[in-house]
Formats: sequence, structure tokens, C-alpha cells
Amino acid sequence: MSAVDTVHCLMTVLFTAAAIHLVRWFVVSRDAGWRERVDHLLHAVMALAMAVMPWHWGEWLSHPAPIVFFLTAALWFPLTAVRRRRVSLMRAVAGRLPSAAGMSAMAWMTWMAWQGHAAARASHEIVAGGPTLAHPVGDHRHVAPVSDPAQAVTATLALILLASALAWLIRIMPDLRADVALPQACDDDDLYRRFWHGAMALGTAIMLFMPH
Repeated sequence: MSAVDTVHCLMTVLFTAAAIHLVRWFVVSRDAGWRERVDHLLHAVMALAMAVMPWHWGEWLSHPAPIVFFLTAALWFPLTAVRRRRVSLMRAVAGRLPSAAGMSAMAWMTWMAWQGHAAARASHEIVAGGPTLAHPVGDHRHVAPVSDPAQAVTATLALILLASALAWLIRIMPDLRADVALPQACDDDDLYRRFWHGAMALGTAIMLFMPH
């Protein structure tokens, strides 16, 4: 197993575990607000897509429909930032930007994978002198040349996600000290929420630079 496949396996385990956690929360937290339930459902779909993306059964993501879905999900978070709380609109939108960045990164990766598959199909047609098979034999990862603007978009999304991951994960560290007792059950839920947000942001940042 190559180093790339090893990283892909680790990412698949991470995002599968995240998806299980998110689906479980969605099922058991029936008293949560509708917006929070939709948030978790969108994150669960993203985690499942990220888990299968590196492998051949993730080729279904390399189509326009998933791209549109994740772009819509990216818009969902800032557009639904307003809540019935005494929080400014700018602060509410800023708090939901990491989730929007994660969905944008997912849309960007599916777009790049789509472009890679299109370039691979074109190259097969040129070599074969005619239409190519729907599933060409060989490695399923098609790595197309990446332009400078595309690299800039990837780097920008990765930096936002890395900053978000550090912010989420650093905020749980005081809670993990042995001399700090969690007074209420809701603190455990908040601890897990921060961990999974941070882990998914970190995993997504890593996947941005991996071949698909």
C-alpha cells in the first residue's frame, strides 16, 4: 500500500466515524431546532462523500449534480445565520463561515475531479481514435494539470479550514485537562461537537491536496 493510499484509508476512517456521529445526533436529537438538524444532516452527507471520494466507488461524485448540491449547502450556512438571539448579523455569519468553507471545499474537489475525469476521457479518445469506455482500465485517480488560479483557490480554502480546525481543537484542550470537571452533560455534547468540527475541517484541508 502506497503512502497516498494509507492517507486515504485514514481519511476514510475519520469521515466514516464523523458521519456515524452526525447521523446518530440527527436521529436522537429530535428536540433540536430545524436549522441545527439540517446543519448536521448536510455535514453527514459531506462526511459520507468525503469517505468514499478517494476510491473507485466515489466516481459518482465527479458529476455536476454533487457540485450543485455542495455549492447550495455552502450558501445555506451564511444565508441562515440569522437567529432569534441577541447576536449581531456579522458575528452570526462569521460563526458559520467555517462550515460554508468546508462545503465550498467539497464542491471545489468534486469540480476538480470532474475536470480530471473529463481530461482523462479526452486523452483516451485521442489515443484510441474514438470514444473511450465509461470506466477505463487502470488507476481511477485522474490528475489533471492544475492552473495557478486553481492552486490559489485550493490554498485559500485549505488555509481557512486549517485555521478553523485549530480554533475548534484548541478550544477543547482546557476541557481535556484532568483537573477540569465537566459540570453538565451538555458540556460533553459541546466537547464532541468541537472535536468533530475540528477533525472534519482538518481532514478536508488534507484532502484538498490529495489526488482523487
